[in-house]
Amino acid sequence: MQKQIIYTEKAPEPIGPYSQAILMNGILYASGQIAYDASLLGNVENEALQVMKNLTEVLKAAEMDFSHVVKCSIFLKSMDDFATVNDVYGRYFTENPPARETVAVAKLPKDVNVEISLIAVK
Repeated sequence: MQKQIIYTEKAPEPIGPYSQAILMNGILYASGQIAYDASLLGNVENEALQVMKNLTEVLKAAEMDFSHVVKCSIFLKSMDDFATVNDVYGRYFTENPPARETVAVAKLPKDVNVEISLIAVK
């Protein structure tokens, strides 16, 4: 029952006292990922694509992929962006998608429009 910190230089550095992900007992708990590149802000599709790329790298660092994901949480600045983010998200889960919720929040870190976290099992 040892907690393993998962880290990759191919995803953004944490902006606070948290890890990119924790692997424990074969379960990966990935912190929320955002599109850290300010040049992407304002284009929700590009932000969502970058978030999914970041999550891809975190999963790889844990020797997993999207087929291992059992749960995602999506946080949106505006529900008006639901369809766009859902379309991008769906490109990564073409079969047997995980459980998920999508919620609108007042504000996200770095004033981004979308943040996604996940749980995966080996």
